[in-house]
Amino acid sequence: MLEFILSHNAFLIWLLEVTAATTGIYFLKKYKRNSETVYFVYFLVYIVVFESLSSYVNYVKIDRPLSFLIGTKIEKNYWLTTLFWDVGAVSFFSFYFYKVLQKPSYKKIVRFLGVVYTIFSGLYILLHLDLFFAHFLIVLNLLGALVVLLCCALYFIELLLSETILRFYYAFEFYAATVIFIWWIVTTPLAFFDVYYTYEIVEHYRDKEFVFVRFLIFLFVNILMYLTYTFAFIWCQPNKTN
Repeated sequence: MLEFILSHNAFLIWLLEVTAATTGIYFLKKYKRNSETVYFVYFLVYIVVFESLSSYVNYVKIDRPLSFLIGTKIEKNYWLTTLFWDVGAVSFFSFYFYKVLQKPSYKKIVRFLGVVYTIFSGLYILLHLDLFFAHFLIVLNLLGALVVLLCCALYFIELLLSETILRFYYAFEFYAATVIFIWWIVTTPLAFFDVYYTYEIVEHYRDKEFVFVRFLIFLFVNILMYLTYTFAFIWCQPNKTN
C-alpha cells in the first residue's frame, strides 16, 4: 500500500492542479475585470506545465528513455523545482499581492520584497551551482516562505482595516491568501529535513518513512489548496471596483 501511494502521489497532485486550472479557465470571463485573478489563473496553468516538465525524472532510470541523463547535472529535478517554484512562484505571489493590495505603503513593501528576493535568488544560485543541481536550496525555501507570508500578512491587515471585510467571503483573493498562508506555514518546516528526501538514481537511500509522512503532508495541503482555488473560482464574485 505504501509503495502504491508513493508511486502515484505526483499524479494525484497533478490532477488537483489541472482541476483548479481548468476551473479557472472556464470562469475566466467572469473575472475579466479583475486582472489579478486572471493572472492567478495563468499562474495555475504555469504550475501544471511545471509539474508536467518536472516529471521527466520518472524516465531517468537505467531501463527508461532518459537513461542517458544519468550522471549529468540534470538527472534530478531539484534545479527545475528551485527555478519554477522557489524563485518563480514566490516572485509571482509578490507580484499578485502587489496587484491586490490598495495601500501605497504596503504595495511598496511587497514590490521591494519581490525585487530583492528575485535578485538575491539569482545571485545565490550562481554562487552555489553545485548545490543547485544536487539539492533543494534551504536558504531560498526559507526566504521565499518569509516573503510570501509577509505578503499574506499585509493583505490580512489591509482587509481588517477596510470596508471589504464586510464582503470578504466573496473575494477570491481572500481564499487564495488564506490557503497560500496555510500551505507555506505547514510545508516550510519540512525543508529542515530534506536531507532524508535525497536519493541516488541507481540506489535509493531515501528514508521511506519520512518520504511517506512528507507525502501525506503535501497531499493534504495540496488537496486543501487546489480544492479551495476551485471552490473560490466558482463561488466568488468579481470586484466591481477594478
